[in-house]
Amino acid sequence: MATSTKYYGTVWRRKMSSAVVKLFPKGSGKATIKKGDKEVTLKEYFGGHAYMIEDIMYPFAILGPKASKEYDIQISVKGGWLMGQAEAIRLGIARWLVEQNEDNRKLLKPYGLMKRDPRIKERKKPGLKKARKSPQWSKR
Repeated sequence: MATSTKYYGTVWRRKMSSAVVKLFPKGSGKATIKKGDKEVTLKEYFGGHAYMIEDIMYPFAILGPKASKEYDIQISVKGGWLMGQAEAIRLGIARWLVEQNEDNRKLLKPYGLMKRDPRIKERKKPGLKKARKSPQWSKR
């Protein structure tokens, strides 16, 4: 994919994951993820988790079958694990589709695609074993 062409992209987050999603207009519908030095397809990156790939492409499914063929997608993710990464990518795609055409907001918002999931891991408190787990009580 040529990075010299115009693209739309920025960082999106979900839990501990962050994803840089770049949408290249006038593309062929190709989606790749940067893994180390090489780029791999979504299927190779997410392995047998086909539902995660469907989750990522869900904004395009709502807009219609032609929508995914209009853009090439280049993704760079780090942190978290696969589901958090998939949802960070989905949020990035949905927000850029809205930025391209404000009418897409009315289509995507009822499905909850425009909202960032704010849940993150709670910090460990002093005197406790984890965030809320207390030490085992001993009578003597």
